[in-house]
Order: sequence, then structure tokens, then C-alpha cells
Amino acid sequence: MSQIKPVKQKVKRMNLNVPVELHNNFKATTAAQGLNMTDVLMEFIKGYVDKKSPKGRRK
Repeated sequence: MSQIKPVKQKVKRMNLNVPVELHNNFKATTAAQGLNMTDVLMEFIKGYVDKKSPKGRRK
């Protein structure tokens, strides 16, 4: 029986400046929902790209 190995994607780190109060509120809100900030931001970015990208550039 063969095992399927997950495909590893290359990643790029992003840094952004966020006011401390907004960061703290975002972290608390995601934690209260049992989520982490990275997953929430990734879903937002994917949705934004899906809606706003020219059709030829979507993957």
C-alpha cells in the first residue's frame, strides 16, 4: 500500500506594521474562535486574490 506524501509549497514571509491594539484584538478574536492569525489572514488573501485578480493570473 503506497502512502501519498503532501506536496510542500514554497513560502514567502510577509511582515507588516499593525497598531498594537489592533494586533492584540485580532489575536484575541482569532484565539476565541479556536483559530490562528496566519490561517485567517491566508483565507482573506486567497479570497481577495480570487475576487480582484485578472482572470489570467489566478491559480
